[in-house]
Amino acid sequence: MKKVLLSAVALLAFGFANAQEEEKGFGFAKGDVIVEGNLSFNSTNDKNTEVKTNSFQFNPKVGYFLNDKFAVGVELGLGSDKEETAGTETDKNSNFNAGVFGRYYFLDLGKRFKTYAEAGLGMESGKAGLGDAKYSGFGFGAGLGMNYFVSDSFAINFALTDVLSYSSQKWDGAENVSEFDANVNVFNNFFTTAQFGLTYKF
Repeated sequence: MKKVLLSAVALLAFGFANAQEEEKGFGFAKGDVIVEGNLSFNSTNDKNTEVKTNSFQFNPKVGYFLNDKFAVGVELGLGSDKEETAGTETDKNSNFNAGVFGRYYFLDLGKRFKTYAEAGLGMESGKAGLGDAKYSGFGFGAGLGMNYFVSDSFAINFALTDVLSYSSQKWDGAENVSEFDANVNVFNNFFTTAQFGLTYKF
């Protein structure tokens, strides 16, 4: 009887601990803060044409959860690329953007996969070419994404950005140029359109 009682107590304790772990689970709750970033760097050196290129792009963002499904936040973007031919600089570009976004988590694929839809609005500016021609503009974009939780606080992010997008740019001395894009083939070209990054939850 004693063994049965001890076994029952142990089973209840295990069940309680397991239920608490499942309740905690993977995902988000009201008041959570996430820091997320995508970083890319590319360098090529073609000795046949003596052309070297270097490019860099960094897109950090911070979000706050209003409830367990919906987050709002701010994002930044910094980028540059440069080209040299036979040791002489032939092209260079730089860009900066800042904006706000809203994200809604609508589907859980198991405990660790959380899928979301996201929309953002932002301003941008940059310089292009050796003459440093300047431009400025704004844009709107909507896309889909997924977080895979490696731990309670750390996730890998896969994002299909700008499934729908609109942008307007104005170069110095020129008229506005606007563009609307609906990337309906985004899933057929996943690895050319996806961004991969890291997400940390506080």
